[in-house]
Amino acid sequence: MDYTTWRHAFKLDPAKTVTDDELEKLAESGTDGLIVGGSDGVTLDNVLELLVRVRRYSVPVALEVSTVESVTPGFDYYFIPTVLNSTQVEFINGLHHAALREYGHMMNWDEVVAEGYCILNPDCTAAKMTGVETVPDEEDVIAYARMAEHLFKLPVFYMEYSGTYGDAEVVEAASRILENTRLFYGGGITNAEEAKTMAALADTVIIGNIIYTDLKAALSTVEAVKSVSRQR
Repeated sequence: MDYTTWRHAFKLDPAKTVTDDELEKLAESGTDGLIVGGSDGVTLDNVLELLVRVRRYSVPVALEVSTVESVTPGFDYYFIPTVLNSTQVEFINGLHHAALREYGHMMNWDEVVAEGYCILNPDCTAAKMTGVETVPDEEDVIAYARMAEHLFKLPVFYMEYSGTYGDAEVVEAASRILENTRLFYGGGITNAEEAKTMAALADTVIIGNIIYTDLKAALSTVEAVKSVSRQR
């Protein structure tokens, strides 16, 4: 399934533990895709170990690249974040340049998807790593959404609340702006109702942390997201 049709995805952190039984339930839940990615402790070894396990199933799998060293063949997609609100150039284009120097000659560009990240939780690990120091307000987010779609022509604008549940009004503001760029939402969803709320605003809802604390709740988000159409 092409990522542009994904409504729901689970994000699996290679640095966290998921049993074979749990992984089977996630992969066969009806989710549209699995994203392998994390902010801390991601290595080539744990990425490969997770890739081998998820490849038992037919669900599409993407690697969200956070370190050049963890890039490996075998994924359906390679999601490449550029953190639009970072204060450190390496997370805007520096790591990307390093990756292209190393792997550009062998990349299949049909598999590579650039994500314009907007990190909205300054206390999360991703924010601290990338130099995000302040919370963007609604007008900031609108500007970043316009930057992603009209200035940089990015296929994805990713609103990353990372561990906290987002402000639906701010997500809706970005949603109104975007026409061609897909809106990904991730962060803090703990139940089906929260998933429905964000599914009405975003093209793709990504479920992460709750996988590791309440698998049943995580699984309930699949049907919840797919029961709602994005408001246009």
